[in-house]
Amino acid sequence: MEFRTEPCPTPGPDQVLVELAACGVCTFERRLFAGDKPWYPVSPGHEISGVVVEVGSGVDALEGSPQVGEAVTVDLLTRCLTCGPCRRGRTALCRYRQGRHLSDGTFTFGGLVETISVNARSTHPVGSAPMLHAAMGEPIACSVHSLRRAGFMAGARVAIIGGGFMGRLHMALVRIEGASAIGVVDISVERRREAEEAGADWVAGSREARQVGGLQDVVFVTAMGGLDLAVEMVAPGGSVVLYSAFDPEATVNVPADRAHRDEVSIVGAYSQEPEDWKRAAAIIRSGVIADDLDRLVTARFPLSRAHEALTLVTSRPTYRVFVENEPG
Repeated sequence: MEFRTEPCPTPGPDQVLVELAACGVCTFERRLFAGDKPWYPVSPGHEISGVVVEVGSGVDALEGSPQVGEAVTVDLLTRCLTCGPCRRGRTALCRYRQGRHLSDGTFTFGGLVETISVNARSTHPVGSAPMLHAAMGEPIACSVHSLRRAGFMAGARVAIIGGGFMGRLHMALVRIEGASAIGVVDISVERRREAEEAGADWVAGSREARQVGGLQDVVFVTAMGGLDLAVEMVAPGGSVVLYSAFDPEATVNVPADRAHRDEVSIVGAYSQEPEDWKRAAAIIRSGVIADDLDRLVTARFPLSRAHEALTLVTSRPTYRVFVENEPG
């Protein structure tokens, strides 16, 4: 890993300049640094929060648009709004290659920087919320999207397969949305214990999950396995949400007649869309899951020690490790 000096960006008329406060290190960055995704050179980081330090001429004093001094969570996903999925309102599935480029052409996701210019519409004010909470805006928006895809309704019984960072975000969200019972399934005894401490109604390993939890109205699969278990646990009229990334060869087997008779749905949930961001920013701003988010902060490093942050996430299980900008 190396640091590069880039020209300080200047916001266009409809943009704002954001000074980085914090950037979360996602599973994607872990895979890049570990060599599991050989895509180099690349400038990583896409879960960020910051403070608006300059606004474009078309944004200045525009009611409702972020202004200088406001803390924001930032959507770094670029959407072409032209391809088929975008035209149908499914911008999470945009066919255009996402991201930006540095001055030398290096591909960048935009997050591990001191400052970045982004479209004003991609920034969402978070009030006085902690900057680490605001940096979780992207994964929270992804989880909000997952709940939408599930058709989640208050009163549902929920099982979450995978007690990692995304599983715990799902757990926090379904709780505030009125789930009647929430279970977490994980192979790790420690993560089961921590989920229980955070409010899970039941926890179990994969072998005993069906017996412990019973049938579920919604099963979120946030781990890279557990597909057969998810289908086994879903109740009539329920849905299984495939949230995690999976092996391309993995399959989900549902008897066609059962899908017909029980109206069982298998749906995928990928990324997020603008309406998910609005909900995510409102949740962060309200503080309603602040305690949950505090529990998910594993470690913090200054930007100059980003290498240590990346080393940590590749060396042991973590929830979220953050890289923070250094004042001055």
